[in-house]
Amino acid sequence: MTYLPREIPNAKVLITVKTYPQPSDFHGEIVCTAGLLENGKWVRVYPIRYRVLPNLNLRKYSWIKLDLVKITSDKRPETYRPKIDIEQNLKVIEWVDTSNNWEFRKSIVLKEVFYSFDELIKLSKSEVKKSLATIKPKEIIDFKILKTDREWKSNWQAQWGQLDIFEQIAVNSIIRKVPYKFYYEFVTEDNIKRKIEIEDWEIGALYWNCLKSTDDNEKEALELLRKKYFDDFVYNKDLYFFVGTNYLWHVKNSPNPFMIIGLFYPPKSKNEQLSLTYE
Repeated sequence: MTYLPREIPNAKVLITVKTYPQPSDFHGEIVCTAGLLENGKWVRVYPIRYRVLPNLNLRKYSWIKLDLVKITSDKRPETYRPKIDIEQNLKVIEWVDTSNNWEFRKSIVLKEVFYSFDELIKLSKSEVKKSLATIKPKEIIDFKILKTDREWKSNWQAQWGQLDIFEQIAVNSIIRKVPYKFYYEFVTEDNIKRKIEIEDWEIGALYWNCLKSTDDNEKEALELLRKKYFDDFVYNKDLYFFVGTNYLWHVKNSPNPFMIIGLFYPPKSKNEQLSLTYE
């Protein structure tokens, strides 16, 4: 059974995922953007260039409308591209707020939730080729921070200077690379401990904001970030992960092709907070 039609005219999508901009060979910096149709099915909208985002007013949890067509070279069923130039075709309808304890957001986001990562990985490797999902961790064990390269690869920087004259990007204007990688260590109902990288734009933006607020003290900035992503999210929020596969990992049949590409974190109910107090 086909997941979705080859073309989806006037697709109405609730945007829930925007990853931190990443270099690409032909489009400058690309933002992986994904969301849910009204029926709860996932769709990936690719490519969206970081440089056009200011013109789109594309906030997370905005309902948008645009014409989509399946990218046939990408066998993941959820991957679509804008049928025509996104700046001409995309319409932002409305932004969904967090009123009534995120009630409306939950009604869309939580239509399909996985509780076993092992089950989800098996679906990604089956004929279904599932590559986007919402998953509920059973227990979050830790939030880990690892150092990584401070600059984008030199070959990417060189390619940006060789783009079409209308697309050229000066090296000093490229979005800053976050010099750390962030991971959640957790288990789901399968009781397998996993450590998975977080690629959400929010965590990259929060790092730069924390760095600014601490006068460029990286140690203090990372401590603030950890307080948010572990102390606050784990103990005060009803935390879910939005996960998506890395294209190459999926094609090469990696043991686990998924990354955490977004978080869904409505407040815990008062009863949940009380139970934590007495544990």
